[in-house]
Amino acid sequence: MAKVNQEHFLNDIVNYRDIFGAFDEGVIITDKNGRIMFYNNTQMHIDSVKTPPIGELITSFYQLTRDTSLIMRCLSTQQPILNKHLLYKTRLGRTTNSLCSVFPLFNEEGLVGSVCFVRDYNLLETTITSVCSRGEEPLTSRNLQGLLTFSDIIGTSTAISEAVKTAKMAALTPSPVMMVGETGAGKEIFAQAMHQFGPRKDAANVTINCAAIPENLLEGILFGTVKGAFTGAIDKQGLFEKADNGTLFLDEINSMPLGLQAKLLRVIQEKKFRRVGSLEERAIDVKILSSVNEDPHAAIDEGRLRVDLFYRLGVVLLHLPSLRERREDIPLLAAAFIEKFNKALGRNVEGLSKGVIERFTRHEWPGNVRELQHIIEGAMNVVGNRRLIDLKDLPPHMLRDTAPHSLRRSALNVGGSVTIEGNLREGQSDLELAAITAAMERSNGNISRAAADLGLSRQLLHYKLKKYGLKREAFKI
Repeated sequence: MAKVNQEHFLNDIVNYRDIFGAFDEGVIITDKNGRIMFYNNTQMHIDSVKTPPIGELITSFYQLTRDTSLIMRCLSTQQPILNKHLLYKTRLGRTTNSLCSVFPLFNEEGLVGSVCFVRDYNLLETTITSVCSRGEEPLTSRNLQGLLTFSDIIGTSTAISEAVKTAKMAALTPSPVMMVGETGAGKEIFAQAMHQFGPRKDAANVTINCAAIPENLLEGILFGTVKGAFTGAIDKQGLFEKADNGTLFLDEINSMPLGLQAKLLRVIQEKKFRRVGSLEERAIDVKILSSVNEDPHAAIDEGRLRVDLFYRLGVVLLHLPSLRERREDIPLLAAAFIEKFNKALGRNVEGLSKGVIERFTRHEWPGNVRELQHIIEGAMNVVGNRRLIDLKDLPPHMLRDTAPHSLRRSALNVGGSVTIEGNLREGQSDLELAAITAAMERSNGNISRAAADLGLSRQLLHYKLKKYGLKREAFKI
């Protein structure tokens, strides 16, 4: 390591070391080559180090490149970078979800270095909670509803980065946004983040899962009721009224009954609604976010989604990638969940064993990010005092063959028969998979015909297709 004249460098820049040292934000000062010259106590706490890495290059101490490091980009462009989200790892594996501002430093001879201010979101959230509990105003844009923001979306893959970019642009307009993604892919997180990012962030944010409410109650919940409309009815606001001037998120809109979809279409077109049992029309101003957990065109073809409602709600169509489409984000997500459950469960887990990393890479992740979180939480309940999560800490289904289902299908169907190996439960799953595969092939991917062939409801068949990671498009000729 090159010898570093720390005192000379800092005296040329500023004499405020005591002030920087007392900051409740992390402070890193580098020279023009990106070598660390000052590193305060708060940054030591954020990065969980005992000795400041004075003299080390930013790209050596952190798992960052010249392109991904905000400090190196600032030094390259000689322009400040303000309030930029960065999820980074130190050389020792500590992961931090941060908000950073970096400024170039000059003297009469030109660029001499940079100063970076780092805010840890976990520490920031604790501070906000403490302040709000005393009745004071919060210090950031995160409101009292505790909603998530785009900074809470973890991942650096192209797929998730493009989704965030599109969502941010769509959040700034009044146009409806329809998210398309599998269960567990993060649709509700994106909905909350868009609300927080947009101009309606200070108004209400209301969410309803259309699949979780009985059909006979859903209309009253959405539009409200008047006393006497039906037995037991009272004057009550609906979710549209509660979301007035704010955001309404209709999750799994493809599960809403078609008759109610028609009434919803009218409300969207006219920006007016009536409570159930009332003749009075009320004006409404709501940004509508919606989601479907399947291909919307397939839902239209099979009669679960009105085509006119799709065109109204899908002005902006936002694809949320499955975890299989962004496997490179698995290590970052796993590290974030480990940190979360270390705090919740009082553990000191540092990461995953090589075997677990390899198994996670092969797994199909039908439950997406939600499944990964639950697996990490379960493993950390049984890991004890060990520093690494091992294969023996994973649930049984993670230890079975994780080859893609397309390969398993070909192994199952040989001459119209099925050969079963292993225990009875696994054998039953193999039989079920073979039967579903055969029915889908016979129907050329038609869900209704395949469900009738199998003696199942369409909804149950959809569930089983998701369970086995099968896509109806794969069976179309």
